[in-house]
Amino acid sequence: MTASTDTAVRARAEEHLRALVGRPDTTLYDDQWAAIAALVVERRRALVVQRTGWGKSAVYFVATLLLREQGAGPTVIISPLLALMRNQITAAERAGIRAVTVNSTNVEQWDEVQSAIRAGDVDVLLVSPERLNNPGFRDEVLPRLAATCGLLVVDEAHCISDWGHDFRPDYRRIRTLLDELPTGIPVLATTATANQRVTDDVAEQLGGDALVLRGSLDRESLRLGVVRLTTAEQRLAWLADHLSEQPGSGIVYCLTVAQTQEVADYLRSRGHQVAAYSGQTEQTERLALEQALVDGEVKALIATSALGMGFDASLGFVVNLGAPNSPVAYYQQVGRAGRGTDLPPEGASVVLLPATEDRDIWAYFASLAFPREDVVRQTLAVLAEEGRTMSTAALEPRVDLSRNRLETMLKVLDVDGAVRRVKGGWELDPHGGDSWEYDQDRYRRVAEARETEQRAMLEYLGSAECRMRFLRRQLDDPEVLADPSWSCGRCDNCGGLALPVEVSEQAVEAAADRLARPGVPIEPRKLWPTGLSAIGIDLTGRIKPPAGEGRAIARLTDLGHGAALRGLFAVDAEDGPVPVPLARAMVAMLQDWQPKIEAIVVCESERKPKLTADLADGLSRFLQVPVVGRWAVVDLSVGPDRGATNSAQRVSAVTRRCALQLDQPDAVRDRRVLLVDDRVVTGWSLTLGAAALHDAGAEAVLPLTLAVSG
Repeated sequence: MTASTDTAVRARAEEHLRALVGRPDTTLYDDQWAAIAALVVERRRALVVQRTGWGKSAVYFVATLLLREQGAGPTVIISPLLALMRNQITAAERAGIRAVTVNSTNVEQWDEVQSAIRAGDVDVLLVSPERLNNPGFRDEVLPRLAATCGLLVVDEAHCISDWGHDFRPDYRRIRTLLDELPTGIPVLATTATANQRVTDDVAEQLGGDALVLRGSLDRESLRLGVVRLTTAEQRLAWLADHLSEQPGSGIVYCLTVAQTQEVADYLRSRGHQVAAYSGQTEQTERLALEQALVDGEVKALIATSALGMGFDASLGFVVNLGAPNSPVAYYQQVGRAGRGTDLPPEGASVVLLPATEDRDIWAYFASLAFPREDVVRQTLAVLAEEGRTMSTAALEPRVDLSRNRLETMLKVLDVDGAVRRVKGGWELDPHGGDSWEYDQDRYRRVAEARETEQRAMLEYLGSAECRMRFLRRQLDDPEVLADPSWSCGRCDNCGGLALPVEVSEQAVEAAADRLARPGVPIEPRKLWPTGLSAIGIDLTGRIKPPAGEGRAIARLTDLGHGAALRGLFAVDAEDGPVPVPLARAMVAMLQDWQPKIEAIVVCESERKPKLTADLADGLSRFLQVPVVGRWAVVDLSVGPDRGATNSAQRVSAVTRRCALQLDQPDAVRDRRVLLVDDRVVTGWSLTLGAAALHDAGAEAVLPLTLAVSG
């Protein structure tokens, strides 16, 4: 390529960049241009490791526009999170890029998307990694895409590597895809969180001649600090006392779903405008919450790492209530802050409030690593013995693993060639099942690497060195490795951030009282799942009116009453009346809550009929209001767990399974009704029961259960 041609292509690339970012004075960084030139001019593979906010997405969007102008096919972007997909589509549209997505939440649009691709009306297709191993997509759609795409992008590429902090089994399918790509199709892998081991691993998977571009991982807009407090009550109190002092809006990260709900409930009781957000949050509600955070309508989302990679907003702070299990994971989470141009002059604040129980949570997640060889062999033996396709649910009773761990293990075995995912479930691969070997050495080395990362995270908490230098060193940032004396000048150890450690006695007492007493909120669902019309259900948009905020004694994951509830709902637990300690907790909760109700309707339970009947009768006696009806099971052919992993399917299943049966036609008219169930799992049974009660004339519906799952 001549120098003049090179200049012309770069000039055209910068025209596209300006359209993308909406600024007429923007130019490409040298490394951005190097990556674009490698993809567009040389048609080779590249790995870009650059900090969050550097402009990695600009590389693949600009490259897409240049390649499309040359007649290339659409770009395929493998993207791990839906929030990331939504932000990327919005960014693409600014530059006139026609972008669509295929993921688990828009099944009803797949045929339309595929037709648009065939018609040449799509510039960018975003695909979740899970689609790569969906049998229909893998066997029918993926080969055609691989043969015709103009550029393949692997976003958050550290997920490819089992050395990475966020390794995902579905991402391993990408290596097979790379091997099957026709010659001459460029590939770009991007990440902000890869140390040298992960970088080398991903580069090896891309191919020996891949261009690797690593830049500085310093985040000049971040001020890092640690506040070490002894108890959970003190940490909650600190958050309540000092949340309003944090600049702008931000994220409070928690380690578990239960914590997000508990912390959000407490902070709301202290007058803060916050909301809980996790992987269990309904998709449409996620969208609304993300937009509320972007627009500054909430002070914070209390979130798990589900609000993570690729979430693009101008946030003024990140607080971690509990430490992630590695400095690399922590660096990624704090990278959500400080990305905008409208930050205060001092930048965004990043605060870590570690807890002694963090290590217990790390140990729990570590226990979910790849199973022992005997368990894997047992699974393969069951498939061989049956000689047929088996669903995960059919395998689960015969393998000593939870459903999620079994599913994850099967995905790894699929990529390893031992099993194969087909329509309807899993089958033994006739060519690989017998020859598959358990890679004990690799699993051991990965486990040792995780332990090393955990020790480094503990070291970070007590370190007196520059916080940003510590994190950059953990990521093998070449600039810091070359200059070990570098310091940011912005963190608490450098003197650039002074964090208060005092908490008010009143706040500590309020937090202690909240943690000790029974009662967690059951937040009503406010939006119907998308795509219901595609399965014949005419429900869309907001639920009008929604159920009121309800109550449960505790979450199954809580430390206090959670233990008794876990025993009550164990698979082998006998059905019977409400245990006395939980009955007392229910009374204490009701005395605290004091709901104003005039009638009770009980949700029938196929598994725990005695428990739910006793609960409803006891509530009727204590509250002195009658039981006037049932949210009854009318179709036993629809199992109690049908559709539990998909909201639209769950709504469909509950609609067929249940119906409202009242003792008198006007039994709930103009009355406030307590809708009683044993526990909340997805929330859709209570939501549909409340909707039926509203249709029957109820003035208000308040859910009440013994437990909330998760």
